[in-house]
Amino acid sequence: MSYCVNRHCAKPQNPDSAQYCQSCGHALILRDRYQVMQPLGRGGFAKTYLAIDRDLPSHPRCVVKQLHPQNRTGELGAKMLELFHREAENLHRLGQHPQIPTLFAHFEQKGYFYLVQEWIEGQTLSEELQNTGTFDESQIRDLLGQLLPVLDYIHEQHSIHRDIKPDNIMRRRRDGQLFLIDFGVVKVIEEQPTESSYTAVGSAEYMAPEQTRGQAFPASDLYSLGVTCARLMTGISPLELYDIVGGRWDWQRSLPLTHRISPQLTDILNKLLETPLSDRFHAAKEVIAALKTPTPPPAPEAPPTLARPKPHQRPRLPKPEIVLERVPRTRPRLSLIDQLFYKTPDVPLPSEVGLDYSELWTLLRRQRWEAADFLTHKLLCRAAHGTPSGHLAPRDIEALPCTDLQTLDYLWRFHSGDRFGFTVQQQIYQQTGRDYPLFCATIGWKLSAARSPSLDFTYSLKAPVGHLPSRRWAKGFELWRTLKTLDEKLSQCFLYS
Repeated sequence: MSYCVNRHCAKPQNPDSAQYCQSCGHALILRDRYQVMQPLGRGGFAKTYLAIDRDLPSHPRCVVKQLHPQNRTGELGAKMLELFHREAENLHRLGQHPQIPTLFAHFEQKGYFYLVQEWIEGQTLSEELQNTGTFDESQIRDLLGQLLPVLDYIHEQHSIHRDIKPDNIMRRRRDGQLFLIDFGVVKVIEEQPTESSYTAVGSAEYMAPEQTRGQAFPASDLYSLGVTCARLMTGISPLELYDIVGGRWDWQRSLPLTHRISPQLTDILNKLLETPLSDRFHAAKEVIAALKTPTPPPAPEAPPTLARPKPHQRPRLPKPEIVLERVPRTRPRLSLIDQLFYKTPDVPLPSEVGLDYSELWTLLRRQRWEAADFLTHKLLCRAAHGTPSGHLAPRDIEALPCTDLQTLDYLWRFHSGDRFGFTVQQQIYQQTGRDYPLFCATIGWKLSAARSPSLDFTYSLKAPVGHLPSRRWAKGFELWRTLKTLDEKLSQCFLYS
């Protein structure tokens, strides 16, 4: 089966023998070489496909990544295009390592930009965590043993990945080999850093403190690797594991009761997670050496001696070991110092009608989902009909400026790690055959809305994929009538202009 990559195509499925799409006439063989078979995933500005290389006798599989910024001439589109080309340069430069996907091609065809790279058949560690549960010590040691040499190689090439997280680590199915992916925000270390190099990029919950201020070092990648380990061992969002009041990571109390982490590995992870750079590991080689250092055997315990009890005094008995069940902790409010680190968006947030999206950026970055959902409703209403209240009827959705809808979707997807957003909901809506009850069941919405939206929705990353933004923008109980219009509007806005 061949798949048409023309984003205007209504029926992209085609037989293998077809050279041109039977629906839209678009060429099915990219660069007369790469035949796309099926879509793999979609981000805010790019879509990935599984393809085969027809030039080679075995027709090996490969991944085709297609860029689709909403407006290549605007600030945000230009930034995404810059990152896309940078990813190609970084893959070409760093892809000689056996655990980094190899870049095969980078080209433009009929207004679309493409990367073709090595296909890793397997799953990300985020998917592995979801499918098989939290990691134990042996799995964490295997993770560190496989990834630290990759980071050492990247750092020796005077580069910093800047986005180490479970979503960017792939495990190959056939042999368990780990691969580091997504090199779009790699930083090349310069002797004379320019002002433009001080930009906070990466995934907020995995960032080192200095990275939130726009600076990154090899130790910043090691910090993110430590956060990744804490996430995989506990299954809890890093933002829930960090004690803002105490200014420290509290991952040990959140471990499953069945997990026992050795003092040696505990010390290594805690050193990876140190806030001051001076207290942290500075190079991957240091962590590798620490893992190889044998732990001293525990000192033998002295035999217990029982003292004769004094008259009229009961002998002291050893206290029983008490295992406390972990109780979820509510995250305290950010301090003033922490708020300062999250005040400035690191990418342009364009609007056709002059709306300011910086407050929404801040709320989403702090994962204040309910407040962000309420503000999204107001911004949608202002973008559609100029007032911050009311609801959106089909005609209001049709009037939404594409730039503003794209910015809102980008913010939700970026800060939720592609769990929430309008295009996430659109994909699920289409995959459920546009069946509204099935769509609601899939994303965790109730069919009948309560009086208060806060009773209907879960404002947490633990909510189902696509759960947010909520339907508070819809008029009354007729979301099923307007959802079709929103689907059509999103398809229109996320096509090439």
